[in-house]
Amino acid sequence: MSGRRSAGLLLFRHTEVGLEVLLGHMGGPFFAKRDAGAWTVPKGEYEPEEETAWDAARREFQEELGLAPPEGAPVALGEVRQTGGKTVTAWAVEADLDPATIAPGTFRMEWPPRSGQTREFPELDRVEWFGLDRARDVIVKAQSAFLDRLAEHSETA
Repeated sequence: MSGRRSAGLLLFRHTEVGLEVLLGHMGGPFFAKRDAGAWTVPKGEYEPEEETAWDAARREFQEELGLAPPEGAPVALGEVRQTGGKTVTAWAVEADLDPATIAPGTFRMEWPPRSGQTREFPELDRVEWFGLDRARDVIVKAQSAFLDRLAEHSETA
């Protein structure tokens, strides 16, 4: 299959207020002042010829959050195609994680544009737990399908 592919892990937990998911706010200058559409499942790109989507999801979790991916039974959430054409595959894993413990990976880019200066930015500048309704308000639009699939799974589990 052609086109860019990403894979990720969506952590979830059951609380007294209901189901919550762990999302990351995309780092870098483009998303600094945005909330809606700037939160994502911790994920990253991979080459299907080089590794499986599941292996990529676990590797990217470690790279994005600086923590080993949690053990637990994965719930396949399938694929979505984002506006830019990237196909994202995700799994949900039940786990509790303190967002204060993350040590995000970084990326480098020229900033400001055409300045010749390269700056380093965190892949995710913060990570937070969200109830499903609030998560739907802030997550990358195409990824909201993952929230719906997780909710369906939780109702039948």
